[in-house]
Amino acid sequence: QVQLVESGGGLVQPGGSLRLSCVASGGIFSNNVMGWYRQAPGKERELVAFIAGVGTTVYADSVKGRFTISRDKAKNTVYLQMNSLKPEDTSVYLCMLGGPRIYWGQGTQVTVSS
Repeated sequence: QVQLVESGGGLVQPGGSLRLSCVASGGIFSNNVMGWYRQAPGKERELVAFIAGVGTTVYADSVKGRFTISRDKAKNTVYLQMNSLKPEDTSVYLCMLGGPRIYWGQGTQVTVSS
């Protein structure tokens, strides 16, 4: 059974940084796309970034230059380093694992506020 568990969310001041982690279990996912989405109350889920098995990365325009996605294949883990955080980055961040079907984590809350 595939399971995704996120961690690293929290409350941070504008301009601060957070690092999210997502551990996938229940298989070997080194060739799968893994990524991060976010969903704020009343808004649609939106892509933040994803990383392909070969290492190709894609970012939403709103986070380019501030966020960095990376993965450790040996640990089945994907990370999201978030710098220069803004209040509009406040959201629930969800980990995604791609494949024949899409798997989602339960989400971790990120709040950017002074």
